[in-house]
Amino acid sequence: MQDLKVTLVEIDQIWEHKKANFEIYENELKDVQTDLIILPEMFQTGFSMNVKELGEDWSESESVQWLKEISNTKNAAIYTSLIIKEDGEYYNRGVFVYPNGRIEFYDKRKSFALAGEDQFFTPGSQPKVVEYLGWKIQLQICFDLRFPEISRNYIEENGSPTYDLLLYVANWPEKRIMHWDALLKARAIENQCYVIGVNRIGYDKNGLIYNGHSKVINPLGGENMAKQQSLDVNKVQITRKKLPFLIKR
Repeated sequence: MQDLKVTLVEIDQIWEHKKANFEIYENELKDVQTDLIILPEMFQTGFSMNVKELGEDWSESESVQWLKEISNTKNAAIYTSLIIKEDGEYYNRGVFVYPNGRIEFYDKRKSFALAGEDQFFTPGSQPKVVEYLGWKIQLQICFDLRFPEISRNYIEENGSPTYDLLLYVANWPEKRIMHWDALLKARAIENQCYVIGVNRIGYDKNGLIYNGHSKVINPLGGENMAKQQSLDVNKVQITRKKLPFLIKR
């Protein structure tokens, strides 16, 4: 396990315009050297319910292929979400892309009914923890943040916690940004892990305003809003040793 360089990409997503968003990300990442890149939820469309037009077949997704190319070029992993169609169902699917082209995925479990997400998307049913550069990373998406029971960290039978880092990608509006700030910090403290939350900025076609507040929270609840920073592996280990609060599964 080593310190992890992370890059938080916070953009004004162009509504339902994949190519335009690709160009924005390419410009944002042009000079970035990092280990892990995190992009907002539904990174290339905004938080749209237009699933039939925007959804991509999982087996031949052009957007996933774009992510793989960027990951390989930058030699960095990427985490984000997009609208995926599989077996006749639509998912708000989180994808974790490794530089070697490997893909792990997580389907958002908690649908945001206020926006009608539950009417268009099939919720996931399983957690997902991936391993990267020695870090165990749990994947989450936006509204999942409000449900602490689905991100609970435990001490496993081998004596190690389930994960070290919790990722949230989101389209979280300004009018509820206080909740975002508070819940990200709570998830870090209660799970004794780093938490990264990446949110969009700007306006969408529904008239919602987004003001970002993307940040990294350390295991003691301290926050840093720099868009590029390094996660200190010793911070995790020392916190857990001094404050052994996690319980066994």
